[in-house]
Amino acid sequence: MPRPALELADIFRQYGPTYRARHDLPLAHRKVMRAIESCRTAVLGGHWERCGHCAHERIAYNSCRNRHCPKCQTLAKQQWLEQRLRELLPIPYFHVVFTVPPAVADIALQNKRAVFQILFRASAETLLTIAADPKHLGATIGFFSILHTWGQNLLFHPHVHCVVTGGGLSPARDAWVSTRPNFFLSVRVLSRLFRRLFLDALHHAYAKGDLRFHGKLAALSDPEVLQTYLAPARHSEWVVYAKPPFGGPAQVIEYLGRYTHRVALSNQRLLSFQNQQVTFQHKDYRSGDPQRWRSMTLAVEEFVRRFLLHVLPPGFQRIRHYGLLTNRSRAGNLTRCRQLLLGVRSELLPAVAQIAAMRTLIVAGAARCPVCQIGQMRRISQIPPRPWPASPIAPDSS
Repeated sequence: MPRPALELADIFRQYGPTYRARHDLPLAHRKVMRAIESCRTAVLGGHWERCGHCAHERIAYNSCRNRHCPKCQTLAKQQWLEQRLRELLPIPYFHVVFTVPPAVADIALQNKRAVFQILFRASAETLLTIAADPKHLGATIGFFSILHTWGQNLLFHPHVHCVVTGGGLSPARDAWVSTRPNFFLSVRVLSRLFRRLFLDALHHAYAKGDLRFHGKLAALSDPEVLQTYLAPARHSEWVVYAKPPFGGPAQVIEYLGRYTHRVALSNQRLLSFQNQQVTFQHKDYRSGDPQRWRSMTLAVEEFVRRFLLHVLPPGFQRIRHYGLLTNRSRAGNLTRCRQLLLGVRSELLPAVAQIAAMRTLIVAGAARCPVCQIGQMRRISQIPPRPWPASPIAPDSS
């Protein structure tokens, strides 16, 4: 893929020092900005490469590998997909999205770690509880959840995407219980249990002192004010969206390739950075045409602020596995599922080599000579990293 004409790193290199000087940023935000600014530049060091066919030489600087960097997710994504491919079952899969109302999102913005934990826990417990109920499915399902915190306009919009097996193991583990065709579980039932579990957990976290409020939410430190603030959320319908089922495991992989290691804004969506304004593409889902791309222009100050809204707490795990797919019992559960699914067509599963081949193409493409397009670039010498510069640095020309 050709390098975009404009990258997030370009904006950060030009405006990052000014933004940091104007704002007392948390250390995590400063680290993310500096990682993106220094990615594939002399700051991180690198190596000289030479083509074995035409002797063309170039400098290849190292990547920052920060999970918020738009340039550093491709190989990590392919490695993750390889692992997931080995776990897929030859069954339909469903896509369920849990989100929270704006009032709760405001609390989450000031208490990311605590509220994100609640979001994961409440959504997972909702799926497991309703699926285990004999009135609905009566089985233990498996799924993994992926946290996203952004909307297309870069505003804070925390939600969890869940990829769920279309069925599960019976309580006695002696049968596979399939969902009805094209129907997973009642969205209304899921929504109301999710709302109750989430709000109960939120109040418990408040009682333990795990929530802190400041700025426009400072008054919520008073328990009575918090109760009044959350009253509308207790009676509103929370959005739980069950999307149409995937056509099969191959479609699951295609979806995961687009969603798992996504960052708030890809470089491909950036259009221009001129006169202290950034223009980028976004999909306007409210227009009724979710495939139509529109452009949005923000002052660079606001653009950087919105991007930094989505910096995750250090070490926070944004992809988690539940039910049949929990780490400690995943292998045994999948073995039992496959034993019970012997009658299902195994050819529905894509070959394991599919994702491995994709990763090979990515690695080989990066190593192919850009001049002759025949030879492979071979490392001939190392370039040590440099101290963090006081002025912007030229990016990797490769």
